[in-house]
Amino acid sequence: MTEQNHILDAVYGVILARKATQTENSYTASLMRKGLDSVLKKVGEEATELVIAGKGGVADEVVYEAADLFFHTLLLLSYQDIPLERVYTELRRRFGISGIDEKNSRTT
Repeated sequence: MTEQNHILDAVYGVILARKATQTENSYTASLMRKGLDSVLKKVGEEATELVIAGKGGVADEVVYEAADLFFHTLLLLSYQDIPLERVYTELRRRFGISGIDEKNSRTT
């Protein structure tokens, strides 16, 4: 684990713990109990809020909404039992490759 991704790993670990314990007063656990559609809806809402913040151009709002989107993306990964390391692996695979070349190399 590098310093750059340490906080993502830490947050993901908390999300996994909340998923496992299903604590009554946990936002994470309550959202997971509502099911996949609720998790996906929240990810979509946060993505939209980030777009709106980006359009507004206020850096603090963009940062705040980006953090919300990161959190809810981590929650989705946990919900679907996808280890965060898989995302890191995919990012490492893409690193140093032209975005156009990477997109053209996809089979799906």
